[in-house]
Amino acid sequence: VQLVESGGGLVQPGDSLRLSCAASGFTFSQYAMSWYRQGPGKERELVALISSAGDTTYYADSVKGRFTISRDNAKNTVYLQMNSLKPDDTAVYYCNIGPDYWGSGTLVTVSS
Repeated sequence: VQLVESGGGLVQPGDSLRLSCAASGFTFSQYAMSWYRQGPGKERELVALISSAGDTTYYADSVKGRFTISRDNAKNTVYLQMNSLKPDDTAVYYCNIGPDYWGSGTLVTVSS
C-alpha cells in the first residue's frame, strides 16, 4: 500500500488549497478513505472521510462547510478541497486507509 499526498503549501487566511492523495497497492474503489491532520503541539485528528463509492462523507465540526472531500476511483485519488483557510488549519495533512496505512503527509501553513 502506498499513499502519496501533494498540494500543501503556504497560504494566507481566506485562501484555498486542494490536497491530493494518490493511492496504489490495493483496490482503491473498495475502501473508504480519510484525511487526518496534526497541528503543531496537537494530536492527530480526523478531518474528513469518504465512503468507497463516494456517496457518504463525514467532516469534523471544525472544517464543516469549508472543506470538501472527494474521490476519483478511476484515478485512485482522493482529494481535499480546503476553502476559507484559517491559521488554525495549519497542520501536516495525512491520507489514510484503515488503522495501519498512512501517507507521509503534506504541510499546510496558513499565515499572513
